[in-house]
Amino acid sequence: PILLEAKTEGRHFTGLEIQEESADMARRSVKYNHLEEKVEIVTGDIKEAGSRFALASFDVVTSNPPYMNDAHGIKNPGDAKAIARHEVLCTWAVDHIKPAPWFYMVHRPRRLIEILQTMKQYGLEPKRMKFVHPYKDRKANMVLIEAVRGGGALMKVEAPVIVFDENGEYSQEIRTTYGY
Repeated sequence: PILLEAKTEGRHFTGLEIQEESADMARRSVKYNHLEEKVEIVTGDIKEAGSRFALASFDVVTSNPPYMNDAHGIKNPGDAKAIARHEVLCTWAVDHIKPAPWFYMVHRPRRLIEILQTMKQYGLEPKRMKFVHPYKDRKANMVLIEAVRGGGALMKVEAPVIVFDENGEYSQEIRTTYGY
């Protein structure tokens, strides 16, 4: 939410975090950046978002969900990193997200088919997709997806984002995006 506040024209941003320690850290960042009037961090479970927030109370929903399901890697279910990286407490399924016109997601390319199928199942039409590569000669390790609720079937695959240049420095696109 802090980055979105800095880079978009939104009036108010709400972050939902299931882990109290991570939520507290985010709240301290909000306070440090003097954004208490524009950014709110809520501790809670996305599975309860429908009862916590009013129906259709958001114009845009973004998600940076756990990337790995039970079939990926070894994990300690009580570990904070495992909760952030694996679907320990929930899946990313969009049935918990009440209708908002726009949905943005950061995820792993290896789950792309599952992501697109689930979006379509819940009435979200993928509109733009961009792969993120750590270096230009490496395979993508992230995918950025923009979807719209109830949109027509037409998706644009954009040029990839390359995070680091050949010297191991942030690429010009990353420096521009993040204001470096």
